[in-house]
Amino acid sequence: MARTVDLRRHTDADGDVLTPDGVRMALEIGRRSETGYDVLVSSGAQRATQTLACILAGMGRVVVGGVVVNSGFRSSVEERWFAAARQAKGKDLEAFRKVDPELVEKECAMLGAALKATFESLSEGGRALVVGHSPTTEAAVLGLTGQIVQPIAKGGGVTVVEEAGRYRIEPMV
Repeated sequence: MARTVDLRRHTDADGDVLTPDGVRMALEIGRRSETGYDVLVSSGAQRATQTLACILAGMGRVVVGGVVVNSGFRSSVEERWFAAARQAKGKDLEAFRKVDPELVEKECAMLGAALKATFESLSEGGRALVVGHSPTTEAAVLGLTGQIVQPIAKGGGVTVVEEAGRYRIEPMV
């Protein structure tokens, strides 16, 4: 039986607080969601936690494991990512890797470990929703699966499924 983690980027924010449009978008994501989750995981940033709270409010369902914070999904060198973004000729991980290969390598390992730990915390058939940031969400996927995903738009996401120790990436529905 598979375990699944949906990774979503926070919705529109001004600094670390969702904008009114970001709140509306997160509520709508929750209203449209037909997926049941065992746990919701935030990177710990207020904008990520607020996005999760709004999604949960929109869902109108109980999440047995509640909302937890896993700072392993939040980079401790955010300014270094911003500096790489200013220099990169693109917003994908390959563009960042050309500017600061050490950053991408170390962060992929750390963020991938956080994603792996999330999978390991789920029972068979379990599902989690992680809300974080870009490009660190993409780095987590690369660190765990070895596969690059395209930059994730605000409110967008990707699904990673683990089955018998193998991971596959699917579009988020």
